[in-house]
Amino acid sequence: MKLDELLENNRHWSDAVKEREPDFFTELAKQQTPEFLWIGCSDSRVAANTIVGLQPGEIFVHRNIANIVTHTDMNCLSVIQFAVEVLNVRHIMVTGHYGCGGVQAAMEDTRHGLIDNWLRHIQDTASFYEDILSPLDQTACFDKLCELNVIEQVINVCETTTVQDAWAGGQDVTVHGLIYDISDGVLHDLDISVDRRRDKRELRRRFSSVIKASAEGR
Repeated sequence: MKLDELLENNRHWSDAVKEREPDFFTELAKQQTPEFLWIGCSDSRVAANTIVGLQPGEIFVHRNIANIVTHTDMNCLSVIQFAVEVLNVRHIMVTGHYGCGGVQAAMEDTRHGLIDNWLRHIQDTASFYEDILSPLDQTACFDKLCELNVIEQVINVCETTTVQDAWAGGQDVTVHGLIYDISDGVLHDLDISVDRRRDKRELRRRFSSVIKASAEGR
């Protein structure tokens, strides 16, 4: 497919939307008031709006390889700050997916170049949960590490100064951990939502049932 074809597709889409809702783009241009921030993977198969059936303007999105949140990533931290402090989102959804190429690459004993520095975060998670992962076969280990990566990023979001300050100020914002199954298109709630300040040890205790659950039991 060529760029001209993409532009033509865009025109058809725009015309179809305006035919259904003549004022859609006029109203959309005035402001954005999403209730949700989606922190997800860059994987082309995991498109936030499409998966949850929301229109443009209804979900604020940040994506990177393997949906990682670190305290040195100014891009991600800026997105979180804008979403919480300016857009006043009520829900932050850290969304991983089974079959994640970033997680798979982190499991391999192979050099991949520059991205190895980014994947180190997932490898650290694998090391931390080695007792959970080591008894599993390769497929189950892969699935479970995708889930554990989401859990670790939920903890990291909860520890950001933006979210901590929001909770301290009484702002209504909840951090969720979700995982998407590409094989059937279903989004799963990992049942690890956090809506107030908790320290990392408390969060790990609270998430223990999810962490220990068998990957085959999802």
